[in-house]
Amino acid sequence: MTLFALFYMFCAYLLGSISSAILLCHFFGLPDPRKSGSNNPGATNVLRLGGRWVALFVFIFDVLKGLIPVWGGYYFGLTQFELGIVALCACLGHIFPIFFHFRGGKGVATAFGAIAPISWSVACFTFSTWLLIFIVTHYSSLSAVITALVIPFYVWYVKPEFTFPVAIVCCLIIYRHHDNIQRLWRGQENRFSFNRYKK
Repeated sequence: MTLFALFYMFCAYLLGSISSAILLCHFFGLPDPRKSGSNNPGATNVLRLGGRWVALFVFIFDVLKGLIPVWGGYYFGLTQFELGIVALCACLGHIFPIFFHFRGGKGVATAFGAIAPISWSVACFTFSTWLLIFIVTHYSSLSAVITALVIPFYVWYVKPEFTFPVAIVCCLIIYRHHDNIQRLWRGQENRFSFNRYKK
């Protein structure tokens, strides 16, 4: 592994550490997503706090935080193993951001963005899995957890060399959803409905 690759991984972590949810909520005069709603600085909580458009901007930015470093890594000629670690670093930045006291989001959108350049087919399977479960259950958290469980198998089938770093990312996503998993188990998790958010 070259020094450039290590530096690039660090940059991917720093980019991932930029929390669009916190910054955009501050810009639009909305409550701090770390202290309001579900206390999670992610697109779903911003949807609760500020409506669809702000949440959409957060989602797009979070996806790009994963997509840009990995796509750029292809351009700079990083090895497949190094690209996998770049994807992991971007997600680690989102989940444990150095700029915000290591209190970040759950990493779903950033992980999706990081996986997309690795394999667009895996990205399509990933989104399809999440969407199918969400349509059936209306639980965003359950969709994320189940999707995180099956993504490593998709990756192993299409691009097996990326299985290990992707599996670590998925483990982090599941870990960050531990509160949601407990609420789902107790039947206390709220179902998601777009009809609640008219802004």
